[in-house]
Amino acid sequence: MRKFDTVFRGYDKYQVQKCLDEIIKNYENLLNKSKKTEEENKKLLDQLAYYQRIEDSMNRAIFTAESAGDQIKSSARKEAEALVSEARHNASRIINDALLKAEKAQNHADQLRRNTNILKRRLRQIIENQLEVIEEIDNVDFSKVDDKY
Repeated sequence: MRKFDTVFRGYDKYQVQKCLDEIIKNYENLLNKSKKTEEENKKLLDQLAYYQRIEDSMNRAIFTAESAGDQIKSSARKEAEALVSEARHNASRIINDALLKAEKAQNHADQLRRNTNILKRRLRQIIENQLEVIEEIDNVDFSKVDDKY
């Protein structure tokens, strides 16, 4: 707490005015810091929403890829059955073709799963990092700033 010199009819008005000017300046600084923090928070929330949209898109892509994989497997099974019926005429060639196609489809589906899992982990890490930044902002101790003024 500041002490002011007393003069005729109260405190020294120049000291009081100087103190008020300092308080106003400190208050404006705090307001500016608060605005910057709010802007950064909004920016981070926008980024989070963006990454959530990306995650939603990736989840839809994963679902589509899994559906396509299931359809490919189903199609491969149907084709294999048709090839078996033709196998009476050309069994060795047809069976080998069907097995190669099924293996390629399975390898492709496995690769898609691996790629989507890697992407999900990376997105989750990005989002967790952004959340940590937001939590660090929440943990800023403004009481230390207030004590200085």
